[in-house]
Amino acid sequence: MELTLSLKYLYKHLWQSIVFWTFAMTLFAIFRYYGLGEEEGISTGPEHQGSRILPIFALFGFFIGIISALIEFFLDKYLSKRISIGLNLFISMLIYLIFIIILSTITIEISNTIYGLKIDNAVGWWRKDKTFWTVIIYMNIAALGFSFIQIANDKFGKGVFVKMLFGKYKEPKEEKRIFMFLDLKSSTTIAEKLGHFKYSQLIQDCFYDLNEVVPEYDAEIYQYVGDEAVLSWPYQKGLSNNNCVRLFFTFRKKLFDKTDYYTNKYGISPEFKAGLHGGILMVAEVGVVKKEVAYHGDVINTSARIQAECNAHKVPILISEKLLKDLDRDDFFSTRHLGDVLLKGKKQEVKIHTVEMT
Repeated sequence: MELTLSLKYLYKHLWQSIVFWTFAMTLFAIFRYYGLGEEEGISTGPEHQGSRILPIFALFGFFIGIISALIEFFLDKYLSKRISIGLNLFISMLIYLIFIIILSTITIEISNTIYGLKIDNAVGWWRKDKTFWTVIIYMNIAALGFSFIQIANDKFGKGVFVKMLFGKYKEPKEEKRIFMFLDLKSSTTIAEKLGHFKYSQLIQDCFYDLNEVVPEYDAEIYQYVGDEAVLSWPYQKGLSNNNCVRLFFTFRKKLFDKTDYYTNKYGISPEFKAGLHGGILMVAEVGVVKKEVAYHGDVINTSARIQAECNAHKVPILISEKLLKDLDRDDFFSTRHLGDVLLKGKKQEVKIHTVEMT
């Protein structure tokens, strides 16, 4: 299951990387070479002709896109949890340099064969090649730009950064969304047992595991509040394939599969409880310093109150009947009605159900 999720996560990022680097390197070729031979007083060899150089750089960008996606995938999976963003970027650049030297040498050899060019690619050619270092500087700038876009997407949520750039949320907008409040069970007891340092490490580990599951189910992490994570979906994405319910059970299974790890490191096996609800609410850009997109409305409050009822009913997950009616019933789960509850701060009772895997 974990391997399947990892491969799907890699595939989603692979095409983005290929598109970005193919475009970036084609753009470099246009700026650097296209039409250069037509300038008065400038004499260039056939290797600088735009009709030939563009496909070469596009091909080069295509392979860089594949390599870049693989590098980022393995760094994210095996290193990013333990090192800073800055060190992560430095290691990425170093690995890029090695692969770019190898890939450039291969690309030049292919270009010489196909187009009959005579570009030098002897051992060590890249050390004094000004064009190579021009490409490296350009690629480093492009890679930093790409990395910062990814960091911004991680910060604000998938697609939200672009919407903020165009000012979509400058004025409050209505959206229909599903929210899940995900909270660590017995958190006070665990915190007292572990102490604040070990407890913080535990939360880090749990949320790292959560982040490996989130992309598979098209979820967005809205907030982390202490030992609680708030997840969100556009309404139809949350309903599709019962994503909003499946995510919880996949995350629960991931924690269960790592029982030995958590028990050996912390002496406990963490469990989470969740509350789910959906509907129409308002979304707006708030703040100037530490700006973020905030959601306002009854949906948020109701989701939080439903999650708070998990302890009272001794179940790991609760969902409102309103949301449950919109889900596709399948063989994956069954539900059990737990009655009507008057949630704190509400005047009308809410029908709640628990969900169980079949």
